[in-house]
Amino acid sequence: MWKLKIAEGNGPWLRTVNNHIGRQHWEFDPDAGTLEERAEVQRVREEFKKNRFKFKQSADLLMRMQLRKENGCGPIPTAVKVKETEDVTVEAVTTTLRRAISFYSTIQAHDGHWPAESAGPLFFLPPLVIALYIIGAVNAVLSLQHQKEIIGYIYNHQNEDGGWGIHIEGHSTIFGSALSYVALRILGEGPEGGEDGAMARGRKWIIDHGGAVGIPSWGKFWLTVLGLYDWSGCNPLPPEFWLLPKLSPIHPGKMLCYCRLVYMPMSYLYGKKFVGRITELVQSLREELYVEPYQEINWNKARNSCAKEDLYYPHPLAQDMLWGFLHHVVEPILMRWPFSIMREKALKVAIKHIHYEDENSRYYCIGCVEKVLCLLACWVEDPNSEAYKLHLARIPDYLWMAEDGMKMQSFGCQMWDAAFSIQAIISSNLVHEYEPTLRKAHDFVKASQVRENPYGNFTEMYRHTSKGSWTFSTQDHGWQVSDCTGEGLKVSLLFSQMSSELVGDAMENERFYDAVNVILSLQSSNGGFPAWEPQRAFRWLEKFNPTEYVECTSSAIQGLILFKNLHPEHRRKEIESCISRAIHYIEATQNPDGSWYGCWGICYTNGTWFGVEGLVACGKTYQNSLALRKACKFLLSKQLPDGGWGESYLSSSNKVYTNLEGNRSNLVNTSWALLALINAGQAGIDPIPIHRGIRLLINSQIEDGDFPQQEIIGVFMKNCTLNYSSYRNIFPIWALGEYRRRVGFA
Repeated sequence: MWKLKIAEGNGPWLRTVNNHIGRQHWEFDPDAGTLEERAEVQRVREEFKKNRFKFKQSADLLMRMQLRKENGCGPIPTAVKVKETEDVTVEAVTTTLRRAISFYSTIQAHDGHWPAESAGPLFFLPPLVIALYIIGAVNAVLSLQHQKEIIGYIYNHQNEDGGWGIHIEGHSTIFGSALSYVALRILGEGPEGGEDGAMARGRKWIIDHGGAVGIPSWGKFWLTVLGLYDWSGCNPLPPEFWLLPKLSPIHPGKMLCYCRLVYMPMSYLYGKKFVGRITELVQSLREELYVEPYQEINWNKARNSCAKEDLYYPHPLAQDMLWGFLHHVVEPILMRWPFSIMREKALKVAIKHIHYEDENSRYYCIGCVEKVLCLLACWVEDPNSEAYKLHLARIPDYLWMAEDGMKMQSFGCQMWDAAFSIQAIISSNLVHEYEPTLRKAHDFVKASQVRENPYGNFTEMYRHTSKGSWTFSTQDHGWQVSDCTGEGLKVSLLFSQMSSELVGDAMENERFYDAVNVILSLQSSNGGFPAWEPQRAFRWLEKFNPTEYVECTSSAIQGLILFKNLHPEHRRKEIESCISRAIHYIEATQNPDGSWYGCWGICYTNGTWFGVEGLVACGKTYQNSLALRKACKFLLSKQLPDGGWGESYLSSSNKVYTNLEGNRSNLVNTSWALLALINAGQAGIDPIPIHRGIRLLINSQIEDGDFPQQEIIGVFMKNCTLNYSSYRNIFPIWALGEYRRRVGFA
C-alpha cells in the first residue's frame, strides 16, 4: 500500500529551514495495510475507473482513509436533512457543522496542515518522465510501483475520443495527447498497449488532428529535447536577453516571475541546442506521431503552427514577424564567431540564475513546470553535480497518490488551505470543541512564515523581499505570495486574540510587522496587488498583461485592516493609503453586471466573493455601497432552482458566466456565493435565497461528515484547471459558520 509521509526527510540531499514542516510525500510499503484495508483501496480505485468519464476528479480518498485511521474517528451526531417545506433551524446548522468539523479534524496531519491534492493539468507529469528518460534515470527515480501508478493515472484521464486534454476536464488537445502518449511509451507501453486499444486510439486521435507538428510551444520544446522535434521548428529562446540593459522593456527581469523562471532554463537548453540521445524508442516515436515522414517535415513552417484544438489566442502578425526575425537573422549571427562569445556569456548568466533559484527554494523551484526544466538544465551542465542530486531528492514532493493513480502536483497548497481552514473553523463559534485542531494549525502557521530574504544581493537576481511572508505551500518553498501573506497575517492575528491555553502562544509582534512590510511593498500603482512580485515592467507594457488580481488585493487588505485595528501605531498612514487605493482598485475592476472575474478559482462566484470580502472589510455595507448591491444582484441572478450555484471552468476560459452542464450545483461555488451574500448584507434585505443555499449544503453532507467531491474548482492562467480537494470541506464549513453567527433563524 501507499503511505503518505508527513514532515519527514532523510539523507544528505534534502535541505530545509524548518525541519520539513509541511512536507508531504508518498512511499510504497508492500507490507502495509490489512486485507480489509487493501480491499477497500482496490474498491475505490475500481469505482473511479468505472465512472471516470462521468466523474473526472478523484476524491483524494487514499489520503483520507489513511489519516482517519491514524487520527481516529470518534462518534459524530446523526445527520440531519431539511425538507423543502421546513425552515432551517439552529439545531440543524449546528449539528451539520459539528459533523463537518469533526470529520475535517480527522484528516489533519500531525504537523498541523491539511494534506491535499493540488493537481489537474495533464501537462505536469509527462515532462518529468521525458526528462528522466533523457537523463537515463527513469528506473532509478521511479520504482516499478511509481511507474505503474503513473501509467494508470494517464489512462484514467484519457478522453472517450482517445485524446487527452491539457487538464482532466478539458477537451482533447495535441499538447495533452502527444505528451501523454510519449510518457506512456517511455514507461513501457507498446504502440498497441492499454485496455480497449487505448494507445492505438490515442495515436489515431493525434494523427487525425494533424500530428504532433501542431503542438504548442511548450510541447515543441519538450519534444525537441527528446529528439522528436527540431530546434529549427521552435521559435527562438535566446539566452542573450539576460545580457540586455536592465532598463530594456524586454529584459527577463521585467517578466512575470512564472514566465521568467520558465524562460530561464528553457533559454539555457535552447542556447546549447541540447537534444537527448536518439534511441530506438525515439526513432519509433518519430514514425508514430507524424502524418508525414519525419525527415520531410518543414520545420520552418512548423514554428508557428498550432492545432486549432490547442489555440487559445491567435498570434498577432507582429509577434510572428518578430519570431521570424529572431529565427532567420539574429540566431544565425549569434551562432557565429565572434558573436558566439556572447552566447557563452549568456549561458553562464542563465545557469547562475537557475542555481540561485534552486538554492533559495531548497530545490522545490517556484512550481512543477520550472522544477523539471531546472533539473534537466543542471544535469546538462554537469551530470555529476551536487545541484542535480539535490534536484532528484525533491521529486517525491511533487508526486501525489489518489484513487485515480499517481499525478504531479503544482507544488502544494499547504499554507493556503490551512489559512482558510482556520478561518472556517473559527467562524463556527465552536472553537472550544476543537482546541487540539486549532493548536496544531497555529503551530503550522508559525512554522511556515518565511523568516529570511533570499541570500546575497537578491535584487540583482530579480527577487523581492520575502522575510515575513507566507508562501502557498511551505517555508522551504520560499516564494512570497501576497494573498497567502494576507491570509497568514489574518489568521495569526486572530490567534493572537485567543487564549494561549487554547491555541498556544501568539507570534511576536516583530513577525507581524515583517508580514505588513511585505504586503505594503507589493502594491501596484493602480492600487491592486500582484501575486508574487511588485510591478516591474513599464505601465504601458503591463496593460497588455495585467498582473494584479482581485483575490490578492482582497486578501492583502483584509490582513492589513485587522492589523491596523490591533496595532494602530505601526505604519498607520502607509497602511491607510494602501487600503484606500486598494478599495478603488476593487471597485474599478467590478464588471458592469456586478461580478468580479476570479483568476485562481472558478470563476465569477470566486472573484465576487473576494471582491465582496475586501469591500466589507473596509467598512462598506449594502446600504452605502453600490458595488455590494450590484454584487448581490449578480449572485442572485445565478442561483439555481435547488438553491445552489454551479459554475463551469468554461467561465474562466471564455470569460462568460457558464453554468455546469445540466445546471448542476457545486457546493464550493454555492459556499462562495453564500459567503458573499451573507457578508454583503443580503440577509437584511431578503434572507430566503441564503436559507435555500444553506439547506442545500445541509442536505448534501454525507454519512461520515464529509461532503462529496464534485467538479474541479481551481484555475490558473485562464484556461487550466487545478483541483483543491480540501475546498469541499473548508467552504461549506465556513458558509455554515457565518450563517450560524450572522443570519437570524426563522
